[in-house]
Amino acid sequence: MPEFDHKAFLKTLTTRPGVYQMYDAEGKLLYVGKARNLKNRVGSYFRASGLTDKTLALVSRIHDIQVTVTTTEVDALLLEHNLIKSHQPPYNILLRDDKSYPYIFLSGDRFPRLSLHRGAKRRKGRYFGPYPSAAAVRESLHFLQKVFKVRQCEDSYFRNRSRPCLQYQIDRCTAPCVDLVSETEYGEQVENTALFLQGKSPELMVRLADEMERAAAELAYEKAAVYRDQLAQLQHVQASQGIEGVKGDLDIMAVAVAGGRACVQVLFVRAARVLGSKSYYPPLKLQESGAQVLAAFIPQYYLGGVRALPAEIIVNELPEESDTLAEALTAHAGRQVKLRSRVREARARWLKLAAQTAATNLESHLAGRQSLVERLQALQDLLGLPETPQRMECFDISHSSGEATTASCVVFDQNGPRKADYRRFNIDGITPGDDYAAMQQALERRYRRLKAGEAALPDILFIDGGKGQVAQAMDVLAEFQLEGIEVIGVAKGVTRKAGFETLLNGATGVERQLRADHPALHLIQQIRDEAHRFAITGHRARRAKARQRSALEDIPGVGSRRRRELLRHFGSAQGVENASVEELKKITGISATMAQQIYDHLHNIAD
Repeated sequence: MPEFDHKAFLKTLTTRPGVYQMYDAEGKLLYVGKARNLKNRVGSYFRASGLTDKTLALVSRIHDIQVTVTTTEVDALLLEHNLIKSHQPPYNILLRDDKSYPYIFLSGDRFPRLSLHRGAKRRKGRYFGPYPSAAAVRESLHFLQKVFKVRQCEDSYFRNRSRPCLQYQIDRCTAPCVDLVSETEYGEQVENTALFLQGKSPELMVRLADEMERAAAELAYEKAAVYRDQLAQLQHVQASQGIEGVKGDLDIMAVAVAGGRACVQVLFVRAARVLGSKSYYPPLKLQESGAQVLAAFIPQYYLGGVRALPAEIIVNELPEESDTLAEALTAHAGRQVKLRSRVREARARWLKLAAQTAATNLESHLAGRQSLVERLQALQDLLGLPETPQRMECFDISHSSGEATTASCVVFDQNGPRKADYRRFNIDGITPGDDYAAMQQALERRYRRLKAGEAALPDILFIDGGKGQVAQAMDVLAEFQLEGIEVIGVAKGVTRKAGFETLLNGATGVERQLRADHPALHLIQQIRDEAHRFAITGHRARRAKARQRSALEDIPGVGSRRRRELLRHFGSAQGVENASVEELKKITGISATMAQQIYDHLHNIAD
């Protein structure tokens, strides 16, 4: 295929705003960019000098460029965002975190409940947030439980109490479940909680101070002491988390770039209170400045519809074409959103803190990557491989005495875990507790898919187990005619302690133990432990689901409608099981034959 003739292309290119898409010889999208002036921007990639090595590597792969002309720069930015999100081009900065953020939910019940909420806001009540993480929500809930003692128990637990629970005993709840607090007194604490979560701490502290003085005047000293303690706790949290001179919501973003990597540190400030922070490490395929990183990061971060836009975004480096970006964010939010970098006083102090945190976290991140590189090189030397492993997989089996057997497959590459490639397998049709058969089934299902091209084959296959499990792996690879995969068994050894693992080479049968501080062993342990974590998490979820399953769901011919009628009449699955055939026949939709089938199934009577 002839090389891309950029000179002829640029002659006909418009100077209007728009989006350009760069493709390689196979028609794969390499990069998406926006431009205020398409001709000038695209032409900058083909300068005779001044381009970085990474940009030259991109340009050398270009065989076609397609452009889309837009009416405004804002339209170009929105189109660029949609294309990046849809196609995830390899040379663009990609934000891979699109999870919904958690909120604190205050229910609308007679005695409202505080809880963590994630997802659609469909329930009746009030939502506060969003918070940067579930850990930040739990920290706030723990504080509120100590100060205001609003219940946090599940509704089913609350409705079935006949005496106070442990939370009442340790002074974390006022026991509304057994009427140890009046609805009026409980409602006051609920309103205090809401004021705190709305960021109205000054108003709340004035209110508590008034209540304390009133209680003291009425000689209700114990009640006054409660208000005093609440005031002290609020003053402490206000001193540690509050930002003076700030109203409303804002996000503080600081970027650090070094070693071909970037760290964006985001501080979440809601109602003048710092709720927490989060670090992002977008991979860089081109030589990007901090301003360029933020110009790519901010649209993906806010325009996906997952996160609520604050009224103000403060950054340590103003992104390119920041006015256009602010206009797009304002249109998306339906209200004004400010994008600023020059701030003073409290905002400046917190921005400086965010920048220092970003630089420190990036340094640690780079050190961790270097450590991973060293471990990979040690593993290469240990196994005598011609090059460092590009992809590794590890399998583990988890069950409880044969119940709910689950297999896990985790994947690591040169950047660490590839969680998008993780897989779990529910193992059925084997003798309970047969780990060899479970391993064989998981491997067959996995490598049948890989053979069909679902994903790349690994360089190394780790098996959590000894000779029996490794033999299963070797048989499966031979069955699918897969060659060039190193199979390593990781047996726990006699002591079953970390550092005493025995490594078994599947091809040679050679066993060896590494010294406890060997870098390759540390990498193997990390991969093995991740496989174990992933397997046991899946197993516990499957086991819990199985134990919650009604025995009625397994009866042939009994669908949801008949189950509902049975439960409505008899009250529970146990009631159905205790019923006679004659009693079952009385239910609407249950014939004599069906009643006999239900009775026989529940009492394990064979045909």
